[in-house]
Amino acid sequence: MAQRETTFSKLVRALETHYGPPPPPPASDPLELILYESIGYLCDDDRRQAAFAALREQVGLKPAEILAAPIKSLVAIAKLGGIQPEIRARRLKEIALIVLNEFDGDLRNAVALPVAQAIRALKKFPSIADPGAEKILLFTRTYPRLGLESNGLRVLLRLGFGQENKNYSTSYRSVRAALADQMGDDCDFLIKANQLLRQHGKQLCKTNVPDCPSCPLMRSCAYYSAH
Repeated sequence: MAQRETTFSKLVRALETHYGPPPPPPASDPLELILYESIGYLCDDDRRQAAFAALREQVGLKPAEILAAPIKSLVAIAKLGGIQPEIRARRLKEIALIVLNEFDGDLRNAVALPVAQAIRALKKFPSIADPGAEKILLFTRTYPRLGLESNGLRVLLRLGFGQENKNYSTSYRSVRAALADQMGDDCDFLIKANQLLRQHGKQLCKTNVPDCPSCPLMRSCAYYSAH
């Protein structure tokens, strides 16, 4: 007997029809995903990817390689990824130290823990909260968590999943609870959903002046109906 398609799976299918297949995640290794997030700040994807590529090619992505790198080299690379490069260069070394001191140099040990313990372990790293930790678990295909960032969260809130709150974590938990019986356990599907929701939030469902007439989800959008 075929499984009934959920509202969530229908909207993901509509987004894929509109945008085409999304790009894959930037990495599948947990440490590389943390480094990718930390190498850029308030920059577009192209600049973040350029900075990450420079880190990989000029320094390396292993904890020992990052710790051995001169701070000036890390600052120069971090400049490719936006403002406050000195802060982000020091953060790279902090990340490397945490991996070596608390996870025996291999962060894959942490994501292999039971999910609650894995999330707590990942939150030891700077700037990683529940959504970021869950995204790492998803992109490593360890646990089927949606791991929304701000663009994807905004899309789902406007569609009527959960309730928006001034506190991001509260909004996030609200959306996750609203989708709890629709997400399923297919990491590949959830990665696709994550990427498409992010793309939609960046391109059409923007914070200010969303392009509702061009939106493939317009007819089912609570925000559009209200405005």
